[in-house]
Amino acid sequence: MSSYLDLTLSGIKAHYASGVTPKQLMSDLRNRATSVDEHNIFIHLLSEAEIQTFIDRLMSMDRESSPLWGVPFVLKDNIDLADIPTTAACKEFEYVPSTSSFVAERLIAMGAIPFGKANLDQFATGLNGTRSPWGACKNSFNPELVSGGSSAGSAVAVALGLASFSLGTDTAGSGRVPACFNNLVGVKPTRGLVSTTGVVPACKSLDCVSIFALHCDDANEILSIAEGYDPSDAYGRPNSVINSKHQYGRFDGSLKIGVISDSQLKFFENEEYEAAYRSTVSALVADGVDIEEIDYAPFDEVARLLYEGPWVAERYLATLPLIEEQPESVFPVVREIILGGGKPTAVELFKAEYRLNELKKPCLKQFEKLDALLTPTAGSLFSIQQMLEKPIQHNSELGYYMNFVNLLDLAAVAVPTAFTSGGLPFGITLSAPAFSDRRLLSIANRFQALFQLPLGATDIPLPELSSSSVERSDMMDLVVCGAHLEGMPLNHQLLERGASLVRKTVTASEYKLYALNETPVRRPALVRVGPEGVAIDVEVWRMPTSEFGSFIAGVASPLGLGKVKLAEGEMVTGFISEACATASATDITHLGGWRAFVASEI
Repeated sequence: MSSYLDLTLSGIKAHYASGVTPKQLMSDLRNRATSVDEHNIFIHLLSEAEIQTFIDRLMSMDRESSPLWGVPFVLKDNIDLADIPTTAACKEFEYVPSTSSFVAERLIAMGAIPFGKANLDQFATGLNGTRSPWGACKNSFNPELVSGGSSAGSAVAVALGLASFSLGTDTAGSGRVPACFNNLVGVKPTRGLVSTTGVVPACKSLDCVSIFALHCDDANEILSIAEGYDPSDAYGRPNSVINSKHQYGRFDGSLKIGVISDSQLKFFENEEYEAAYRSTVSALVADGVDIEEIDYAPFDEVARLLYEGPWVAERYLATLPLIEEQPESVFPVVREIILGGGKPTAVELFKAEYRLNELKKPCLKQFEKLDALLTPTAGSLFSIQQMLEKPIQHNSELGYYMNFVNLLDLAAVAVPTAFTSGGLPFGITLSAPAFSDRRLLSIANRFQALFQLPLGATDIPLPELSSSSVERSDMMDLVVCGAHLEGMPLNHQLLERGASLVRKTVTASEYKLYALNETPVRRPALVRVGPEGVAIDVEVWRMPTSEFGSFIAGVASPLGLGKVKLAEGEMVTGFISEACATASATDITHLGGWRAFVASEI
């Protein structure tokens, strides 16, 4: 029997169903937190009296309509919690907010219980977790190793069984690197999807509130509560219906994933991490995933803009007036980085903006043929001693696969996939353009189910994840059989809407094809008739869902769109016809397709 409590959302419900009370659970967790105090997880662990306030609120809440009823969570200490100090890991910066952050309040309203404010790289500046006056936050698997930052304590708390989930922030990878180093799922949402009102900024124009969870099902549930349009957040954006909670499941069927070419991969002399990455990709290929190499050069240049370019000025702005009036109060490495942010000029900013927009084109172009881009989350896992000896170099190396994501306005999900031969966690990060959060979580679900790793640093096995089949909701496949075929007169209607040819195939042997007697553009009528039918040549095109409405509005009677059965057995949206239209049409079924008919008339 495991010595750890099952703190997944379903596990919490089971504990309460067995008679455990929220007070008993939180008391047990406080005892556990004390036993791992040497990891330097917390800046402020809520007292029993502070926690009791939230437990008392539960008594007036309906459990059935409160999906996080009694669920313990942790906040990075740059996210406000009412009446609890916020420090951003700097004592001189400390203040006590009168209200909670927008995101914390949403979670608490659904029954979640805040347990502690977590340690971080000061002012969220770092990817390693060693840059804090409260001490280096130590890895949940080996305390001699870094935990990943800046959301260090947030990740370690979940990995060591102290919370069901936690909130971090992510500007350059801080919601993903700690997930990798502690065997967790890390969600870096689309910018603006989760409000940053009540969050101490690092780079205000790029910051995201991130989520650490034990598995993808929990991550989706928590994201669905945390997200919500906040009109007071200048960078807030409403979600898209194609990215809603209900678009999450297990991504089945064909899957095309981009990977970095071997010549552009870097593992910084960590052979075990390289081996873990290659075994991960091999396992995915064996599972039927289609792998395609991408050119990482433009992504890498974007990544270097974040710290080598003028965006560091946002960190300077976020720490005013402290950085000017009391610079000695700032952690030395952090101070060096932030002071550099006072130097860039407006000219340098605009030059970098111009270059960023030039680089976006070749980066985003590569996503058009992919369901997601896959990278190692980190190329190496360093010891705390190594990090202290070379803090700038090794931190930069941790960002090699991470720093481009927010500048390119991508969503990202980190998912654990392997343990090294030395027993250390390794994981990959999936990224795709904004509002692809549920697609990425659904792909991550498939991968997490494939690799079957235990939860965090515990010995609790991965439970059965959602197996509800989903596919891309931002794109849809369309079967065409006539004037919309490649090179035909109406094909431009697909091309101008960004559609691309997926494959040429045939229908099931259940159809007849007719030529409608109309001008100026002749069209076919595809009719499903059953066993007396034949297979008809068709093409499958993939179109952005957002363009579908304007496309179908132009489809004239007697044609319409319905489900077409393909030879492979798939039912795909495509052109069909009203049966009455065939009365005056010419039966061309014997030709097997529209191209053959057009050729016969020449």
